Amino acid sequence: MSAVEIVPRHRPGRAARTRESLLDLLAFGRAQALSCAFAVAIFAGLAVTRVVDVGIPRYDALLIWCLLVQVVLVATRLETRDELLVICVFHVLGLGLEVFKVAIGSWSYPEPGVLRLGDVPLYSGFMYAAVASYICQAWRRLDLRVDPVPMVATMAVAVGFYVNFFTNHWITDLRWVLLGVAALLIARRSVTFRVRGLDRRMPLLVSFALIGLFIWVAENAATLLGAWTYASQADGWSLVHPSKIGSWMVLVIFSFMLVLWLKQRKGPRRRDGVTA
Repeated sequence: MSAVEIVPRHRPGRAARTRESLLDLLAFGRAQALSCAFAVAIFAGLAVTRVVDVGIPRYDALLIWCLLVQVVLVATRLETRDELLVICVFHVLGLGLEVFKVAIGSWSYPEPGVLRLGDVPLYSGFMYAAVASYICQAWRRLDLRVDPVPMVATMAVAVGFYVNFFTNHWITDLRWVLLGVAALLIARRSVTFRVRGLDRRMPLLVSFALIGLFIWVAENAATLLGAWTYASQADGWSLVHPSKIGSWMVLVIFSFMLVLWLKQRKGPRRRDGVTA
């Protein structure tokens, strides 16, 4: 009776797995960097105008710069026309929020400028548009697919987030209550993204928290460059309070749900799950 040798199934060694993980990370990082093109361009404009006198008020120069960047992104097809529509919606919503918040003293734009709406320079709306640009581009570049979500209920909470940004100055701030409701609605939902042909999954809440954290880091850099000034920074720059991470997470959820809703209005993707 002859012995039969059983050959174990081949598994890649540690070095090979490390190499593949590194390549995945690089591919993911490249997609993220390209998705942040608009935001990076805004930071470049902030940095240059901080040290270079361009001959016109800085805020006006930033508006012209943002408009040029937007034209280039669409012309080079780094952004699609549908994404431009979403970005315009966010520009209007963001500008409306800015006008209100500046009027009540939450923050200010102390430098002079002509192209303003009240005390708010028009370029400020592009900072909200940059968030929308990132979401739209990451959606396309990483082939995002979202688990089915209760669309009506989640959109109602998302709209509640935006309304609360205005009403929390007169009635109880419902931000954390709404965030808790949103967490219950999407607690078991995940987003699937594709890197190098392989699907990866991440809980939606984790993705929202991570994006909120990164926006908070960017916010600190932006205020350091003089994009705007909080009341607490009137006597000199200081770190933005970490509680703002929650505010940014709220904004990200609102932004994400609005982008998802607009995509569904345009025509539902085959693999994006949405329930009423």
